[in-house]
Amino acid sequence: MSKTSTPGHSRRLTKAHKMSFAAFATIGAAALAATVVPAGSADAGTTVTAAPVAWTQTVEGVQAKTVQHLSAQSKLATDAAKVEAAIKAKAAAAKAKADAAKAKADAEAKAKKDREAKAAASRSTVRKPVYANNLDGWIKESLAIMKAHKIPGTYNGLYKNIMRESSGNPRAINNWDINAQNGIPSKGLLQVIKPTFLAYHVPGTPLDQYHPVANIVAAANYAADRYGSIDNVNSAY
Repeated sequence: MSKTSTPGHSRRLTKAHKMSFAAFATIGAAALAATVVPAGSADAGTTVTAAPVAWTQTVEGVQAKTVQHLSAQSKLATDAAKVEAAIKAKAAAAKAKADAAKAKADAEAKAKKDREAKAAASRSTVRKPVYANNLDGWIKESLAIMKAHKIPGTYNGLYKNIMRESSGNPRAINNWDINAQNGIPSKGLLQVIKPTFLAYHVPGTPLDQYHPVANIVAAANYAADRYGSIDNVNSAY
């Protein structure tokens, strides 16, 4: 014979159910024992009446115990849920605190990195020096530009040629040589004619033959191309 079960109901019995069934079985056994008279225990024709069983009191006691048991189980479940919720809340708070600490540390690290980058940029920024507006300053500024453009030459090489060509006068002009006769007079500290100045002009300097620095670096650039360096020039060039 196959076992059947009602859909939606578990075949397993809870502890409370088992206790109820055991109580009812005990009550039934007691009632049966009270009403059945064993053979030979009384004279024939004698009627034996069984002692009444406090059925109602027994059932109520079992029901009370069952309710107490279920109530205890419910309380245990509630307490377990509260403990679990408290653990989760504590874990969430710890995670939030750790996340906040990490965010703060990341922000501080970024701020430090930015400060260091700015400091490095500030240190590496090339500040344009201020040169005196005289022959010494013009030569020093020209040497800095020549170095940046890899044009050879020294302070002494520039100075000796400037003094020979113009005596240090940035407005000097030659109006009597062949260049002047051809309409392209030599001008400036190193007496450069316009075609040469334009051909060897160094970017970043004014496009003006009379400008002292522009005149020096253009002449030094020309001398480097033709003589290897302005230092090698010892006469008209």
